[in-house]
Amino acid sequence: MSETYDYLFKFLVIGSAGTGKSCILHQFIENKFKSDSSHTIGVEFGSKIVNVAGKSVKLQIWDTAGQERFRSVTRSYYRGAAGALLVFDITNRESFNNLAEWLQDARMLASPDIIILLIGNKKDLEAEREVTFLQASQFAQENRELDPDRIGSGIQYGDSASRRLRQDRSRRHPECFCHM
Repeated sequence: MSETYDYLFKFLVIGSAGTGKSCILHQFIENKFKSDSSHTIGVEFGSKIVNVAGKSVKLQIWDTAGQERFRSVTRSYYRGAAGALLVFDITNRESFNNLAEWLQDARMLASPDIIILLIGNKKDLEAEREVTFLQASQFAQENRELDPDRIGSGIQYGDSASRRLRQDRSRRHPECFCHM
């Protein structure tokens, strides 16, 4: 029996090895905690249909291997992704330090406009935390790309004065509003 849905979204789960990407996928798809998990070889896949604002949305979720030796294989799965979960382990500073490289891959290989959510995983290990919430928040702030003028960005101006100010600035200094 074929599934029916209104929309299909392709999502990636990306980040360094051992950050818990497969456990996040398993929890979302199966609604169960996965206590024993080995490193992903290549990619794992899961899908689920969810209801969003009265519409049926099928989420295709591609869990990519975080080990460097699989990066060339997993990069081919980035094409056509609408969004990505960028995962780091809050108890592992190195996984946090590698985020910029994963983010660059997603923007370059999937789309510069890909929607990315930063996930600090393993909150249950708070006593072993190496990355603070403030540090993660700062990374997210520094790497976000907000453009209220881009159709479909999900961002709108709060008032017409803000839009006029932005338009006036862009006429005087168009290079100030370029995107990464």
